[in-house]
Amino acid sequence: MDFLQRMQQNTPYCSRHTDMPTRLQQKAKTLCWQYNQTGPHQQQERAQLLQELLGSCHPLTFIEPSFRCDYGFNIHTHGLTVINYNCVILDTSPVHIGANAFIAPGVCLDPQQRAEGIGTSAPITLEENVWIGANSVVCGGVTIGAGSVIGAGSVVTRDIPAGVVAVGNPCRVLRKLTEQDKRMTMEALNREGE
Repeated sequence: MDFLQRMQQNTPYCSRHTDMPTRLQQKAKTLCWQYNQTGPHQQQERAQLLQELLGSCHPLTFIEPSFRCDYGFNIHTHGLTVINYNCVILDTSPVHIGANAFIAPGVCLDPQQRAEGIGTSAPITLEENVWIGANSVVCGGVTIGAGSVIGAGSVVTRDIPAGVVAVGNPCRVLRKLTEQDKRMTMEALNREGE
């Protein structure tokens, strides 16, 4: 089994493996560089580059430069996705981003876990309506449940259930989302759309 098959099957592999597909990484690096050079008025060019870079890219996927990823083909958006500045997705395993995801500046999604020179990789899933606060890290094997909010600066090492506010390092559930939280979120979105 080669490195690419291992990534797609989420099996453990040595992080110093010699048959790493550098050609795939070079393609992703080139496309990321091109994407990061686009101007704010070049929305059509950005959309085309994302279609080429990502494994599956919903038409309502918006990523602010600077954006970085390892391979691109392991990233999948499934509806409106807004990713703010300086996001890094180290996609050594599949990363699925559900509809209505909002990812704040400086977030890192990193499926790879490293210990004693051995790397293992597990998928990351953000279900629908997930918000992730600035400078947070989401580790491999994590699913963040629908409608949950991750506080800024959190390190998410375990699954987060649906409909909660979770914060900290390691990230823990603080409380369930309330109807007032949901109304405030909708009001903030409406103000941004004006």
